Amino acid sequence: MGIYLIVIAGLVLRLLFIDKPDGMWNDEYISWMIAAQPLSNGFIEGVKSQCHMPFYYLYLKFFMTLFGQSDILLRLTSVLAGVLSIIAMYFVGLERDKKTGLICALITALSSFLIYYSQEVRFYSLLFLISAITLLYTIRVVKAPCKKNIILYAVLNFFILFTHTIGFVFVFLNLLYVSICLRRQYKKVITYLWISIGIVALTLTPLVLNVFGTKSFSQWWGSFSISRIGFLMTDYFSPILTNLTNAPDNFFYNPTLEFFIYGIIPALIAFVFIIKAIKEKYAAGLLGIAAGTVIVLVIAALSGKLVFLTKYSIEIYPILIFLFALGIAEIKNVVFRNSIISIYCIICIVYMIRSPYAAFKLRRPEGHKIVAQLIENAQLNEGDIILLEYYPKERFEKYIDFSKYNVFSINKGNFPDFISSDTSYSEVFKNGKQLYRSIFLENENKFLENTLNESIISKLKPNQNIAMVTLNSVSFYDPEDLSKIVKDDRLYEKEPLLFLVFSYIKNHTFSDIAKSVQITRLERQGSWSLIKFTKLN
Repeated sequence: MGIYLIVIAGLVLRLLFIDKPDGMWNDEYISWMIAAQPLSNGFIEGVKSQCHMPFYYLYLKFFMTLFGQSDILLRLTSVLAGVLSIIAMYFVGLERDKKTGLICALITALSSFLIYYSQEVRFYSLLFLISAITLLYTIRVVKAPCKKNIILYAVLNFFILFTHTIGFVFVFLNLLYVSICLRRQYKKVITYLWISIGIVALTLTPLVLNVFGTKSFSQWWGSFSISRIGFLMTDYFSPILTNLTNAPDNFFYNPTLEFFIYGIIPALIAFVFIIKAIKEKYAAGLLGIAAGTVIVLVIAALSGKLVFLTKYSIEIYPILIFLFALGIAEIKNVVFRNSIISIYCIICIVYMIRSPYAAFKLRRPEGHKIVAQLIENAQLNEGDIILLEYYPKERFEKYIDFSKYNVFSINKGNFPDFISSDTSYSEVFKNGKQLYRSIFLENENKFLENTLNESIISKLKPNQNIAMVTLNSVSFYDPEDLSKIVKDDRLYEKEPLLFLVFSYIKNHTFSDIAKSVQITRLERQGSWSLIKFTKLN
């Protein structure tokens, strides 16, 4: 009876506020764009253009083919994986006993992190499900390395590799753990296991090389600080979510009583019982997999290969939940054990009820439907000009028909063509900060001004409009603040290039356009702004 109630509660939490009024934001939109492409024409190219493996896009395409492409339907595919994850973690805990299974399921059901990603059109909910079942068969293959368990264990690890680009870190450490556990009794099994993973690795090599060879600035917008490891624990085990896209440099950035109660206490409870569980069978090795994965991701973040976000380590989350549950289940005093569980659950539930920042209440301020609403509100006429900054127009075409407008875009893929005449994208990718520093310090950019004039301003007719759409979350520095950062070596070195570039572009395109036309409207919604300029008679 207990597991049914937990699953129902988890389902309800994942369905609350499932209809996000802001629409899909960039990463979600990419998921839909790729999955919407025909397998024979565009799908493979779409996968290659991104930095993740194709399994999730195939999963999404399956449901889109059967049920359609509405935003709610797309989000429900993640809800499905999220609810199945509760059941999967129950079976993981059952490998110890029913008590541990129920605690595993309860923690999973109440996880704000999993609730959030159960409402995202991204692969993280599905990846958690695969990782949970992988953990189940990791334990089973160590306990009973029969043919069935070995095959399922190998297949599940393959699905992790086929879903998450950096999943190979977890898979390698997982295989190493199993190999160590079985090294004496089952030398042949271990040999076959490493041969299998070697074949899989060779099979995926071309795709991996393509993924790592893709030139994109998207992962260069955050720097690593040790506090992110603290945020990993609060994201996973408290209802406060901080490191979804970026996190403050200081873990105690918000030293309030609320942060202590809802953030620190549940994370501390989880940490204590994860450590307590180490003495149990299999626990130390499993914790080693989790710790090793985090260490590798930290090294990668320090070397500038990725941003250390909690979601990138989601493969280890089932392990941490299992160890947390294992530690609590080992408490002999029933009253004390139930008190700990109750305190943890109450903290999570009370925050969800009272806080506007509860996982299922969080809006998507970068949602692309906002741009469609801003353009509609601007009451543009046929033939008017829309200037999109940061994203190309295809990132909004699910929500708006651009056919009657003239659309220009200064985006992540072409911005070097607007800033100067003598730098290529590849040069900026390698050495952008050094190339652009002197340009950032100049009060004018004649190249950008002339480009805007030739492409847009000089072609304006009387009463024609320009709608300049900007993403404020990547272009938040005004000219004065930008100048201070560029003049300070320490600040300039620390600041991500994309924030500098698109703040610079926003400032200069605004001032250059405003020289010739009149501002007639300004509206902000979420992370977006639309400035309407009109050429008066």
